[in-house]
Amino acid sequence: MSDLEEFRAQKDELFGESSQSPLTPGQRRDFKGLKYFPENPALCVEVKLDEFPVKDQIAMQTSTGDVQMYERFGRFSFPVDGAQAELTIFRSEGGFFLPFVDSLAGKETYPAGRYLEPEPLPGGRFLVDFNLAYNPYCAYNERWSCPITPAENRLKIPIRAGEMLFHE
Repeated sequence: MSDLEEFRAQKDELFGESSQSPLTPGQRRDFKGLKYFPENPALCVEVKLDEFPVKDQIAMQTSTGDVQMYERFGRFSFPVDGAQAELTIFRSEGGFFLPFVDSLAGKETYPAGRYLEPEPLPGGRFLVDFNLAYNPYCAYNERWSCPITPAENRLKIPIRAGEMLFHE
């Protein structure tokens, strides 16, 4: 079993059995596991971040109408199936945050987007592994408050990696 397969199995176990699961008790009773794209090594990328000289604060609306504050930290580009894509990494007290929506949103991926926590590396680089992309908890249960992906991180291309749309 690969590290990614083990990670996904542990997540499925947490979602299906833990009281910390975002699923309701009724959802957990019938839960058979999350759906994922097959592992895609091409979408595990080490990128050079173009750090913004001025770190603007951005108020991200949430799914429940609240606001969460983030710092626009930097932008990077990366190849996807012969096309170039660009995304902004944000920072908060909790660390680095990468929300994104791809062209599969609403069909194969969660309509409001998926999340990642990019890993900072030396030299202004980041490891961005889209195979670890996950749905926010509000994808499973509306009682959760989740930041809504800003327009600058809405891609017109598909990201076929990570977690897929949740179906009960």
